[in-house]
Amino acid sequence: MSEESMSEANPKTRLCAVGDLPPDGGVGEFSIGNRIFCVAKINGQVAVLDNECPHHGGPLGQGMLEDGKVVCPWHAYAFDLKTGGCTHQPKIAVKVYGVKIEGNDVLVAL
Repeated sequence: MSEESMSEANPKTRLCAVGDLPPDGGVGEFSIGNRIFCVAKINGQVAVLDNECPHHGGPLGQGMLEDGKVVCPWHAYAFDLKTGGCTHQPKIAVKVYGVKIEGNDVLVAL
């Protein structure tokens, strides 16, 4: 498969198999141990972000994608997939993790 990553900052922890990723234009929740991540796929690129919205703790992986941003399902705060920046409040952001597709594995830099 030819998915490309949004960022490649030394990813080495396996998040999931490529076949488990959300469909293009979708988001989902994936965990490593007790940590849950928001995973988005847009135009064949994969982004991995913190799953918890810093506004009121909403689950970003249960939201939707709009204009290159993941939108929180609780209060519609939107976060850029590349920077983690919030369009509603520039002072808040979510962490964006380096991600890489290697064979059938989706790897994340933690």
